[in-house]
Amino acid sequence: MTAPFSVLLPVYRRDDPVHLERSFTSVTSEQELPPTEVVVVRDGPVGPELTKVLDALVASSPVPVTVVPLERNEGLAIALRQGMEACSYEIVARQDADDVSRPARFAVQVPLVEQGLDIVGSAIEEFDEEPALGAPAHGMVRTPPLTQAEIARAVGFRSPFNHPSVVYRRSAVTRAGGYQDLPLMEDYWLFARMISLGMATGNVREPLVLYRVGAGAYARRGGIRLLRSELELQRRMYTLGVTSALECARNVVLRGGYRLVPEGLRRRAYRADAMRR
Repeated sequence: MTAPFSVLLPVYRRDDPVHLERSFTSVTSEQELPPTEVVVVRDGPVGPELTKVLDALVASSPVPVTVVPLERNEGLAIALRQGMEACSYEIVARQDADDVSRPARFAVQVPLVEQGLDIVGSAIEEFDEEPALGAPAHGMVRTPPLTQAEIARAVGFRSPFNHPSVVYRRSAVTRAGGYQDLPLMEDYWLFARMISLGMATGNVREPLVLYRVGAGAYARRGGIRLLRSELELQRRMYTLGVTSALECARNVVLRGGYRLVPEGLRRRAYRADAMRR
């Protein structure tokens, strides 16, 4: 018998109500292995349209839903910390409000955590317009490093997990210090700390999540705010011992420079790098 598990799904005012509904359905009624509960964190006021959709989803959900309301928009790190505290189960799956999980996702990943992994992700497939259920999206597939050794080698230069795809042990996340504030890089910093502690890691080659790229996904990877987070991430990674001084300098130049190039060039560079993996 598969262990019970939670889905953790943060929502904030800029999320699209249609995308939220699709995302929620994909992790509940469409799953071959449905979750035991869904924990939705409402990160501040979300407006009447999102509120209406969220209320309808809670009322019609085939699994129990807990909504954690935050009085104001606190940011992703605090939202996820509050959500983790509300999760009833040791195994927690992350889901974003604009992505779509494939029906087999939890049936594949949850048993891997039961068998000993502390965190497991998967490949993701980009899409602008969602394909029919079960059909390929025909978008770029981002395949992460698969084995623990490959993941440990990769973490010094890039996030070794596609963050919308991860399933993990709540106790392992807590032992690593939980989600900490680092705008737009909260997940990467958590993964680095989990890996530095020697936790059991893995990724699935199959793209179990469809990642929506039509709504400014590449624009969000650039700009001064993200550059500041990038520089702070590199400082923390060096202090933790994840990177050497030379690797830190390399990352500041390459990863930092990537944040400042025009969006079109950033998109091409990112896809070219993904194709080489």
